[in-house]
Amino acid sequence: MMKRTIIIAGIIVTVAIIVLVAVSKSNTKKDLSNLYAEAMKGQFDIVVTTTGELQAKRSNDIMGPDFTQSRNIRVMDIKITDMVPEGTVVKTGDYVATLDRTSFDNTLKDEKERLVTFETNLEMKILDTAVNLSNLRDNIKNLGISVEEAEITLQQSKFEPPTTQRQAAMAVDKANRSLEQAIRGYALKVEQAKSDMRKIRSDVEEERQRVIDIQNLLAGFIIKAPSDGMIIYKRDRSGAKRKVGSSVSPWDNVVATLPDMSSMISKTYVNEIDVSKVKSGQKVEIIIDAFPEKSYTGVITSVANIGEQLPNADAKVFEVLIDVNESDPILRPSMTSGNKIITKTINDVTYIPLESVQSGPDSIPFVYKKNGTRQIVVLGESNENNVIVEQGIDAETLVYLSTPEAPERFKLIGEELVAVIKEKEKAKKAEELRLREEAERIRAERSVGMGPGGFGGGGARMTITPEMMQRFQSGGAQGTQRVQGAPGAVQTTPAGGQNAGQAVPAAGQTVPAGSQRAGQFGGQGQPRDTAMMRQFRNMQGDTAAMRKFREMRRQQGGGQQGGTRDTSRRRTNVQQGGQTGGQGPGAQQQVEILN
Repeated sequence: MMKRTIIIAGIIVTVAIIVLVAVSKSNTKKDLSNLYAEAMKGQFDIVVTTTGELQAKRSNDIMGPDFTQSRNIRVMDIKITDMVPEGTVVKTGDYVATLDRTSFDNTLKDEKERLVTFETNLEMKILDTAVNLSNLRDNIKNLGISVEEAEITLQQSKFEPPTTQRQAAMAVDKANRSLEQAIRGYALKVEQAKSDMRKIRSDVEEERQRVIDIQNLLAGFIIKAPSDGMIIYKRDRSGAKRKVGSSVSPWDNVVATLPDMSSMISKTYVNEIDVSKVKSGQKVEIIIDAFPEKSYTGVITSVANIGEQLPNADAKVFEVLIDVNESDPILRPSMTSGNKIITKTINDVTYIPLESVQSGPDSIPFVYKKNGTRQIVVLGESNENNVIVEQGIDAETLVYLSTPEAPERFKLIGEELVAVIKEKEKAKKAEELRLREEAERIRAERSVGMGPGGFGGGGARMTITPEMMQRFQSGGAQGTQRVQGAPGAVQTTPAGGQNAGQAVPAAGQTVPAGSQRAGQFGGQGQPRDTAMMRQFRNMQGDTAAMRKFREMRRQQGGGQQGGTRDTSRRRTNVQQGGQTGGQGPGAQQQVEILN
């Protein structure tokens, strides 16, 4: 019995050892397979990966009451007090939400009380007007009787003295005038009463319409579905969903939406670093987090021109809209989507994983190959996982994914590629320098207002005309005068000044505008400090702007390189300078812009 137990125990131990050895070998093979990567050859996609959210491309908005129809009602934000859960399937006319009507109920009560007051005032006005007009009519009748009595008295006074007859006639005249005044007064009172009645009736109608508007508005506080569909909460400008406790405004009264599930879009945001790579029309691979086993395709339809900063984020992002090509009933709005935007595709290239590339202190990239060598490689473009190898290794070459044990035993090969790598880096730096200089040149031209078509700041372009050129060249601004017969003798003076006949300074000597000698040039031709001339003087230090200006001068001057246009005004200035300064060779001067 004891022997049998020992045998059984030995068999069990042997089987356990065999199992452990087998598992160890399988793990070793697995570790070895994870240690290497094979260089692949084929299509290489440069992608930008983002996370987005599905939305319906078309949807039917569920609107709150239209606050803009009544101009007499002032409305601020209104809270949502009740709402069906998101995702509820509704039919046309089904209940969706209720808005807070507390303040409007109070307003309606006040307006009804005002309406009752106005209607009471109208009735009282009608009664008062009827009484007043009745009294006026009675007064007119009484005055008519008084006229008849005065006429009878006048007839009976024919046998009376003339004085009595005259008094009777005056009494008749006075009674007639009183009657006529009463009749005119009655007509005015009638018109006044009509005007007052129209005003009061207008107030009543206005108040009655106000009450009706509020009642109609309150009827819209119970919101119902305009069509069949599934309720999706509306997002406001900050991206938050409108739910119970949220508010709607008169300018944005959408409470929820009923999406069209047949066509979907993925709304995502791209970091400002990558937005220059993303363009409309690029293809996108889409994965839905809820269904990772399924994949979809899409096309970018819109890339925002203006960046924005999302809540709880530091970097600026740009909104990108992607049309989903496929239609699938399992897709729902607000599902999270993973978007791989293919910004560039390169065919028939060799590429390896990024983690297999190593570099030393000299920044020269290399890879450890399975054959025990350390190969220098020339790298190209990369994506999130892989990098293109332009030179150094071929397809199907096995390389280490990380630094192997005893890396010093690996022999370095491919040293001839170092020159290629350095030349490539040099060309890259030269291109970056060129782009930077180009940007600085554009900024310099903008800073002085120079642009295509002439001078101007803030986007306004001012073309230089021949008349403007003559102003610059004939003394309108401080220029330089080159003395004929004395090459290189340049002096900064106002052209046409009274000092033309004085001795000319040495070659290259300038006279400051504020010096005593510069002040001697009075009379005609005195420089005027205008905004245009100050802008021109400030522009002289900018090489690019002056090159453009001189090119325009050559074109307008008939192609004379470095020459000056022979205009009638210039000839007059030269002649005046000769008459003022004498007949010496230094007297005749030719004005030119300082080159």
